[in-house]
Amino acid sequence: MAEKEPKETSSPTDTITFLGTGGARFMIISQILASGGLWFNLGGTEFIVDPGPGSIVQATKRKFNPEHLSAVIVSHRHLDHAHDVNIMAEAMTRGGFRQHGRLFAPHDALDTEPIILNYLRNRLESVEAFEAGKSYTLDNFTFSTPVRHIHGVENYGLVFKTEKYTIAYITDTRYFDDLPKYYQGDLLLLNVVFLKPFTAAEAEASNMPIDHLSVPDVERLVKEIKPKVAIMTHFGMGMWRAKPWLIAEQLTEKTGIKVIAARDGMKFHLSELDES
Repeated sequence: MAEKEPKETSSPTDTITFLGTGGARFMIISQILASGGLWFNLGGTEFIVDPGPGSIVQATKRKFNPEHLSAVIVSHRHLDHAHDVNIMAEAMTRGGFRQHGRLFAPHDALDTEPIILNYLRNRLESVEAFEAGKSYTLDNFTFSTPVRHIHGVENYGLVFKTEKYTIAYITDTRYFDDLPKYYQGDLLLLNVVFLKPFTAAEAEASNMPIDHLSVPDVERLVKEIKPKVAIMTHFGMGMWRAKPWLIAEQLTEKTGIKVIAARDGMKFHLSELDES
């Protein structure tokens, strides 16, 4: 008797699934928290943002089909954001046997130190380099890269606009004064590696980069942007040890805005924004 084909799982639309919530080098190499990135489904269009190590494993574990992806979007070329670009592109193009899907990434991730293999690049429908202040269209919505972040490599946050919602994603960056004005939206996603800010002296002594947000930065951003909901993710070791779900409760009390600490595998339905 022939084996039955497995049933394809269709994802609920207007959702964001956190394939992994770990960030920075020590969390990534330990995998205490997974590092798979964000799987979006906006109006039926599926795409992945920042597919770090283990992205393909986390996606299939959660019954997502990477062949359904329309795009892979990479904020910057660090391993915790870009390691699984090739395997996700391989899956998106059905093993390289169909011309399908788009890749969006900064210039230095495509030219200086390419994150995509040549044979896969040729199988994609397009490979597009980010520029600050530019907008892009993907099926039924647009997204933009409003400003270059302060980070060790070329890096951009993302603002997605559908007919109903605006979703702002602040990826890795040091806080700077104009940051809040670029990320107005209904839902605010924030990469929060540090529990507290590093001083320059501490950073020099520990040889640690300080180009990441900390909890006080989150409080300031949430108060200034005033989203309906804010979700923290991309936690470093210090954040994880401090129990980010408790930090989220404290931030909710301080800001008056619902702040959530994402969990590996958590699925957020954008319809929850209508209740806030």
